[in-house]
Amino acid sequence: MLRPKRGGDAAGSGAERVSDFQSCLGPQVPDRHLDRNWGQALAAAGCSRQAHAVRGGRRRKRVEETLEPFQRRMEENMKLATVEDTVEYRLFLIPDEPRDPEKHKEILQKYIERIMTQFAPMLVPYIWQNQPFNLKYKPGKGGVPAHLFGATKFGDNIEDEWFIVYIVKQITKEFPELVARIEDNDGEFLLIEAADFLPKWLDPDNSANRVFFYHGELCIIPAPRKPGAASWSSTTPPTIPQALNIISTHSEEILASESVRAAVNRRIRGYPEKIQASLHRAHCFLPAGIAAVLKQRPRLVAAGVQTFYLRDPIDLRACRVFKTFLPETRIMTSVTFTKCLYAQLTQQRFVPDRRSGYQLPPPSHPQYRAHELGMKLAHGFEILCSRCSPHSSDSKKSHVTASPLWAGFLDSLKKNDYFKGLIEGSVQYQERLEMAKNYFQLSVNRPESSFAISPGEEILTLLQTLPFDIEELKKEEANLPPEDDDQWLDLSPDQLDQLLQEAAGKKEPEPPISKKEENYDLTQVSESMKAFISKVSTHKGAELPREPSEAPITFDADSFLNYFDKILGPRPPESDSDDLDEDDFECLDSDEELDFETQEPGEEASVKGALNDLKSYMAQMDQELAHTSIGKSFTTRKQMESTRKNSDEEDNGAGGSVMTPVDVDLNLVSNILESYSSQDGLAGPASNLLQSMGVRLPEDTDHRPASRSGSEVAMPLHPPTPLLLRRL
Repeated sequence: MLRPKRGGDAAGSGAERVSDFQSCLGPQVPDRHLDRNWGQALAAAGCSRQAHAVRGGRRRKRVEETLEPFQRRMEENMKLATVEDTVEYRLFLIPDEPRDPEKHKEILQKYIERIMTQFAPMLVPYIWQNQPFNLKYKPGKGGVPAHLFGATKFGDNIEDEWFIVYIVKQITKEFPELVARIEDNDGEFLLIEAADFLPKWLDPDNSANRVFFYHGELCIIPAPRKPGAASWSSTTPPTIPQALNIISTHSEEILASESVRAAVNRRIRGYPEKIQASLHRAHCFLPAGIAAVLKQRPRLVAAGVQTFYLRDPIDLRACRVFKTFLPETRIMTSVTFTKCLYAQLTQQRFVPDRRSGYQLPPPSHPQYRAHELGMKLAHGFEILCSRCSPHSSDSKKSHVTASPLWAGFLDSLKKNDYFKGLIEGSVQYQERLEMAKNYFQLSVNRPESSFAISPGEEILTLLQTLPFDIEELKKEEANLPPEDDDQWLDLSPDQLDQLLQEAAGKKEPEPPISKKEENYDLTQVSESMKAFISKVSTHKGAELPREPSEAPITFDADSFLNYFDKILGPRPPESDSDDLDEDDFECLDSDEELDFETQEPGEEASVKGALNDLKSYMAQMDQELAHTSIGKSFTTRKQMESTRKNSDEEDNGAGGSVMTPVDVDLNLVSNILESYSSQDGLAGPASNLLQSMGVRLPEDTDHRPASRSGSEVAMPLHPPTPLLLRRL
């Protein structure tokens, strides 16, 4: 069946995405509504105060026990639906044995320290779009045991989410006693990614609490397919304790199929080396204060870009006259972005206020891009600092080294060779140490949201405590590393097709259409359409045939006709026409054609009446259509032969001529090509349907008007496309 593919929202659209893998169980009933409703019912019944307490308490308890699983699941779904572009991950410890809550909390907190130090070399230098990877202890509640929980808002950079999937997968591989579950506001997005390979029994209604990572592999708890299946599987979604028990006792049986695992692994393939490939280094002409801050905290570039990208007119009031980052202090420096941040910064057109002092050189200037990037970053950082007071962060400062977890965290970093053998006290050692402190503050010793320091407060604090010399920074301009090429921003149609093929899981790119165009066989279009029509369709959608190389389509015509022979009797003789004539109706009207012996007399009369009505209806339609030109809109075999022989034959009168058989394949292909040509090279129903069936039409290069320079330009297909039709 066609399952929902994951779609991306436009940047800043604010629209909520609802996946078919999220199921809603109806509106949540708050406790205060239960209190009010029970109170009104008991008062109307005239019960005493003691009866209120006894009967009301029992009834309310039964209602709460009934609604508890529904409320719990509804709370989870509503939470995911309201937080956009956020991924949540949970780590459970198995076996889930009864433990002392305090001891269990201590064990899980030790795992936080071990996990964060184990993966610090990857997580510390990573530049997150919005929020970093983090873990915290979450006590048991509502049937869900105590576990490690984390939530990260990835925003417009979807790669942050898949990097977290890779991290979670590796955590379960390095710590085999941990089981991980991950989902986002789309619900089970891992199933959405592997939608083309899922078993047919798995749907949004029964997929809850079935998808986990265990021992570094994707696992799906199956549902029983037959009544006598394994007793440990259930048709209803399991609870978290039930799922953990199944995973610990049947780890081999729950392993996802190879195709499903390959679809997910294809999405996270290349990490951790892929981290460097997602970065872009560019020269920026920006104030020295920002250069010093980014040298100390490279991750703050994300906050600056996001603030500029999502600015509003009120924010720009602070940029009329700069107070923190003066344009006179600008220097040339190198800034490291993620490709998503760089694209957001470069693709927005912005003209600074004349009063700001940020004047740009002409676009032909060799350093125009560096000036433009620096100007935009300066506006983002100025807006961040304008949102807070210089002294507002004093009460929120927390000394990292004073935390009881810092000493153990630092020792673990040294054991994992985080400092790469650098001499303690050196400049590079201190830079990595500051990055580790910042990482520890954000991910390990994360404060509550009310006490967390904002990016603007952090920038102002660094400016107060971080000494920097503008002259020294200007001397470094001569030794800046070269900036990266940004040609990846521009995609050609061939590159886009290749990316789409890779996303679809095709290992080898298809050869250019121009090489196959001369021998292109349009019968593939008609055969694919016939195969599509023969597939089963339901209210959930229709099945698309696989590509011939992957799963050839087979259709047993004999068994299909024999099945209908049993119902309708022997087959009538074949007719050259697709239309039913009088003989056909006589055959359908005969008692020999239908097995009436197995039917009741009333059923026999109703079938005969239906056939007579159909005969009368079709006859009236033929009479009406005979006096119209509708028949001429179809291409017949006789017309095709006359076209090939270049002979003109006049049609006889509509009333006295025998209708010429319609060439169904030719009309099908002709109409599809006409629909395809009307798309003018854009996406449309014809191309989408054919591409989903593995059929790619060539461009119509038979009609190429010459351009002014003498070169030929490929134009889209135009009806009636005679050259393509001759190839059928």
